[in-house]
Amino acid sequence: MASLSPSFYGIMGIPIARLADSRSRPLIIACGIAVWCAATAACGLARNFWQLFVARMAVGTGEAALSPAAYSMIADAFSREKLGLALGVYSIGAFLGSGLALYIGGNVIEWATGFGPQQIPVVGLVQPWQMTLFIVGLPGLLLAAAFWFTVRDPERQGMAQEFPLAAVADYVGTHRRAFLTHYVGFSFLALSCFALLFWAPAYLFRNYGLSPKEAGTYLGVIVLVGNSAGVLSGGLLTDYFTRRGHVDAALRSGIMGGLGVIVPAALFSSVPGLWPTLAVLGLAMYFTSYPLATAAAALQVMAPNRMRAQVTSLFYLVLNVIGITGGATSVALCTDYLFRDEKLVGYSMSLVATAGALVGTLLLVRGLKYYRATAEQLAP
Repeated sequence: MASLSPSFYGIMGIPIARLADSRSRPLIIACGIAVWCAATAACGLARNFWQLFVARMAVGTGEAALSPAAYSMIADAFSREKLGLALGVYSIGAFLGSGLALYIGGNVIEWATGFGPQQIPVVGLVQPWQMTLFIVGLPGLLLAAAFWFTVRDPERQGMAQEFPLAAVADYVGTHRRAFLTHYVGFSFLALSCFALLFWAPAYLFRNYGLSPKEAGTYLGVIVLVGNSAGVLSGGLLTDYFTRRGHVDAALRSGIMGGLGVIVPAALFSSVPGLWPTLAVLGLAMYFTSYPLATAAAALQVMAPNRMRAQVTSLFYLVLNVIGITGGATSVALCTDYLFRDEKLVGYSMSLVATAGALVGTLLLVRGLKYYRATAEQLAP
């Protein structure tokens, strides 16, 4: 189920991005927020597998509306010299959400468990886990309305004509080396991030005996501080390279992040003691966050205005398959079949994260010249 929702997210992002390249982007984002928040609450109403399955697919559909449209809006609202920081600030939201989910989620579950099952009119008997989904999902409907009424769609810059899907496919095919090295390279860097992020709670449970609340608190702080600082640093570094005249600034920043991941990701699982482990893991998470803003910034420079959302959605499809599904699954496979001991999940995390960083960095280095050739054609 966990891997199906990200895959569905990637698939549904393509037709939604088509709309984002030609219609009101704030409206598309507001509808997406409303759908995924309502679907989150609907997960709490599920009475069988298939109802939960459909609700989870709806969550993925709603989430797919956000980033392609948001990236396109931000690229129109900021100059190229400020684009990295702008996308970095936007990307902090992902880590603020993840960090708060880890930090608050355990407390909400504990609070709801303390109350026990509750009888709610119309809904019926609600278990603590269902109540948790209602609490985190339903307030988002108000956020969707606020977004629609307060956010203005910036004027589109550059080419004004719309591009049919065939033209987008032809453009990506013409510049396939630039897009392939970008898509796959950044996806392998994301694999490093998700291998650490998804399995860090299990590592702390199994090796340090932490409770869900304790692990959530520690990891929540790491994500809130380390990952947020990393994505901001990646954006600032991109802007620094841009001001120095490097058209491939975003890829250079991503490469710096990939190189920074390798040593702490390889070492964190061998460091003795909880606090040293958390410190080294936090450093690894800091560098894994660099590429989030830089990958987005690179895409906005690689494509004409009216196809930015679509090439971004294609990237997210690849990222979800390689980065999210691959990161989570590879650690599980290594633990079960290579190390054959669930307490050695840390070694699996180190192996997968280090390999992902190496492969991703090498691909981005190889793609620099292809990216420059594509970006220079669209340079103002």
